[in-house]
Amino acid sequence: MQVDSPILELRSVTKTYPGVRALNNISISFKQGEVHALCGENGAGKSTLIKTCSGAIKPDSGKIIISGKEFSSLTPKLSEDNGIAVVYQEFNLVNQLSVAENVFLGRALRKGKFPASIAVDQKAMAEQAAEIFKQFDLAIDPNELICNLTVGYQQIVEIVKALSTDAKLIVMDEPSAPLTNAEVGHLYNIVKKLKEKGVTVIYISHRLDEVFELSDRITVLRDGEMIETVNTKDIDTKKLIALMVGRELTETFPPRQPCIKDQVVLEVDGLCGNGVQNISFAIKRGEILGIGGLVGAGRTETAQLIFGVRPKTTGVIRLLGKSVNYKTPEDAIKMGIALVPEDRKRQGVLLSTTIRENITMAILKRISEFFVVQRKREAEIVEKFHTDLKIKTPTIEQLAKNLSGGNQQKVVIAKWLSSEPEIIILDEPTRGIDVGAKYEIYKLINELVESGKAVIMISSEMEELMGMSDRIIVLAEGCMAGELQKSEFTQEKIMEYASKTKESAA
Repeated sequence: MQVDSPILELRSVTKTYPGVRALNNISISFKQGEVHALCGENGAGKSTLIKTCSGAIKPDSGKIIISGKEFSSLTPKLSEDNGIAVVYQEFNLVNQLSVAENVFLGRALRKGKFPASIAVDQKAMAEQAAEIFKQFDLAIDPNELICNLTVGYQQIVEIVKALSTDAKLIVMDEPSAPLTNAEVGHLYNIVKKLKEKGVTVIYISHRLDEVFELSDRITVLRDGEMIETVNTKDIDTKKLIALMVGRELTETFPPRQPCIKDQVVLEVDGLCGNGVQNISFAIKRGEILGIGGLVGAGRTETAQLIFGVRPKTTGVIRLLGKSVNYKTPEDAIKMGIALVPEDRKRQGVLLSTTIRENITMAILKRISEFFVVQRKREAEIVEKFHTDLKIKTPTIEQLAKNLSGGNQQKVVIAKWLSSEPEIIILDEPTRGIDVGAKYEIYKLINELVESGKAVIMISSEMEELMGMSDRIIVLAEGCMAGELQKSEFTQEKIMEYASKTKESAA
């Protein structure tokens, strides 16, 4: 049920940080009952815009109008009281509490008739949570502990928590990033039912297929500027990308000349442990080896074994033909292996430290003399990667938490490239990154293999896996399920292997 009158408007909103204008004179309106997508590269201003609406930040100037009421700024409580809820990328859940307790976190239902009652009504919370789940066809036990749910279902609980506030407008920031295909189906169902109920959804996603599937209108931001608002039916993917990046990307994946050498740099034989068994493959210098499979197939677990994060129980790892038996990531780094992890915010960057400190974190011993960091040497290394990777920041002393997701990912990659590895494992290297930043990372990967590095790339995006890899191995239930050469790549074949049972894969 869509109504033409706006439920939320921003008028001439501006927000500036030191050296960066995050929002510049933004005016935008959101209609009641519409799904309105916000698109743009990392750093375009999307997060700043939604934090302005949620009261997390105060704009320098401009007006916020909610259902006709005008505000110069909001607080989180004021935003919630006026019917706005935000589902952020980072979860705000307590693992040792139940689903129902998390749904009503900070708003626990009390027993008795008196507001001062301290007795929490667990039964009432479970019943109300169950009713919401039922409305959206979700089979989640409200009494289950959050820690026992998959990451995907934890994301859905975050959405249900927003629904429980009777919000008139819900902002969803990259809601599908941690979801499996089945869970994405639940998400689509939730969004469509919200629209039927007249709830406005502001939907932020780098997955353009979702944008076209769900949205009624699309607003494009670029470098803090509002570029255009269009009806979804009036634009196609190519035109949308051109609006987002300010130029036309003629190819999804940059061209690369074959550069695979005969020398095998890494070989794993019968690798077991960390939930995987009997993993065997080899990778040559100048090759991109893709690792595919469904969530839980053992892709990240295999990478952790190779990098020494988890101990192998049996099997052999050979580097340049020589059997090695390292036990820690520090040992792996010394032997020329690097791992860019899947979760950049928890495992990749230290958000409260500077870009400079993050980039040189893995090489402090190398650039120090008598336990003192050589600042000139450090500055030369950091400036090189700042320039080469086009990290958007006014200064290398900027805190990592203030960077966009794409630029944080570049910092993580720079950190590991500074260690001068021969083998680079990239686990979901472009997750949550816009199309423009993806293209830059793809170009960087190509440059790495052209310089003689070997790259192992784990990806859940089928198009990315096939577009970048020279060869793909597919895992299923912790086992090797199949291997495909470039000429054999098809989505159907990869899914056939990925869907094997443990018995048939082994």
